[in-house]
Amino acid sequence: MQHTTPLCRTILRLPAVLAKTGLGRDTVYRLARLGQFPARVKLTERTSGWFADEIDRWLDERAKARTAGGDAA
Repeated sequence: MQHTTPLCRTILRLPAVLAKTGLGRDTVYRLARLGQFPARVKLTERTSGWFADEIDRWLDERAKARTAGGDAA
């Protein structure tokens, strides 16, 4: 029998994603379309957001690439 712990995940709306990443709106959507940024989560017909932990992981990957001497842009 496998037990799973329910995840408590936070959703960030676009203004929070922009503030957290320092990116612009068009850049977020372009990178997501190219598969280089976390995908949006559809919340309602007209509302979407991003999982905060996925944004944090994306930022961590950028920081690791920078410290490894790679270009993460």
